[in-house]
Amino acid sequence: MTLQSLPEKQIEQFLTFELAGDAYGIEILKVQEIRGWEPVRKLPNTPDFVKGALNLRGCIVPIIDLRERFNIAGLEYTPTTVVIVLSIKTPQTVNLIIGMVADAVSDVFDINLADIKEAPNLGSKINTCYIRGMYVRESGMVMLLDVDKLLNPEEFIDISTLK
Repeated sequence: MTLQSLPEKQIEQFLTFELAGDAYGIEILKVQEIRGWEPVRKLPNTPDFVKGALNLRGCIVPIIDLRERFNIAGLEYTPTTVVIVLSIKTPQTVNLIIGMVADAVSDVFDINLADIKEAPNLGSKINTCYIRGMYVRESGMVMLLDVDKLLNPEEFIDISTLK
């Protein structure tokens, strides 16, 4: 089903957050919790965007920095820096818990799915598969992310089994 063939009033809620002054959104149903930044345990032999892992009520949660994942210049973490803890679906239909660092959380709002514009085609050398679409609101454009694709679970399977 394409974005244009959706029923007129199919509404979903999105959590918006900021990275480098730009607004991004993710499905609220993927969000388990939002936490303030706290130091993490470093993990050896992981990509630079993997900051480490947290013990979250007995569950080891890999933490990734979206600035580094998107090749955006890094910032020192501040009191507004947050970790958004998400539940990601893997190809094996197992839910994987992953945290992502964002500069700040903005708000939760409803979007009529028919109002989501398709991601621009930027050519075959630029990967836009993790962009669900773009949404234009009065305060500017929001890039809606597909976290199941952005946080490719295959990259985190081994991390999630740490004890």
